Amino acid sequence: MKIPDLQSQNDTRNTMIDKVGIKGLRYPIVVEDRANEIQHTVADLNIYVELPHHMRGTHMSRFVEILHHYHQEALIGNLEPFLSELKTSLKAEAAYIDIAFPYFLTKKAPVSKIASILAYDCVFSASLKDEYELLIGVTVPVTTLCPCSKEISDAGAHNQRSKITIKVSYTGFVWLEELIELAEATASCEIYSLLKRVDEKYVTEKAYNNPKFVEDIVREITLRLQSDERITGFFVESENAESIHLHNAYAMISRPGK
Repeated sequence: MKIPDLQSQNDTRNTMIDKVGIKGLRYPIVVEDRANEIQHTVADLNIYVELPHHMRGTHMSRFVEILHHYHQEALIGNLEPFLSELKTSLKAEAAYIDIAFPYFLTKKAPVSKIASILAYDCVFSASLKDEYELLIGVTVPVTTLCPCSKEISDAGAHNQRSKITIKVSYTGFVWLEELIELAEATASCEIYSLLKRVDEKYVTEKAYNNPKFVEDIVREITLRLQSDERITGFFVESENAESIHLHNAYAMISRPGK
C-alpha cells in the first residue's frame, strides 16, 4: 500500500514561509577548546528551511536524518555542507541552524588561586542562502557596580550580577574564550564559582574601584571589536539585574556584517 505524502501536496495560498523545521532538539556536540583542544558538551538545536509558496509542508524527519550524517565530531566543522544538504533534500532556497550550548572553563580564584569550573552560554548560528553566514556568540555573567551610586553615597555603592552578550561574524578564526575574556575585561569584576575570604575581599574592592554603567560596557566592547580586523559585524548587549530596583538596566549596540 502506498502511504500518502501530504507534505508534498501543492499549496495554492501563494504564501512562502520564512522558517519551518524543528526546535529544541538536544544533541551531543564537540567544540574546539583553546586550552584542551576539544570539549564535549550538549546542545539545543533549532533547524529550519525556507518553504516555497507552492509546497504545503516540509519533511520534518529529514532534519534529524541528515543531522545524523554529521554526528558529533563532524557537525561544527561541517555546518555549510550540512545546510547545503538540507537545502537540496528539502528543495529549499535557504537553510538555518542555531546551536545553543554550555561551554565550561576552569577559572582560578584571583588571590587563593583555587580552581573551579564556570559555565558560559554560547551559540553558533549558521545560514545558507545565496552565501554561507556564521555568527558565534557568548553570554557572560559578570559583576557591575553603579558609578552614580558610588558618586553620591558616603559609604558603599550598589552592585548587581549582570550579563554581557557578544555575537560576532568574522573572517579567519575567533575563539569563544576571546569573546568571554573581552566581556569580563569590560565589567567591574569577573564572577567565579569558588571564592575564599581573601578572594571575596579582592572582588568586592575591585568592583568598587571599577564602576561601570551598561552604557560604558557596550561602548567599550564596541571599540574593541571595531579595532579587530577579523570582526565583520557584531551585536553587543549588557543587562544588569538591578539590586535596588525591580527592573533591569539595559544597553545594546548592533553593527551588521559587511
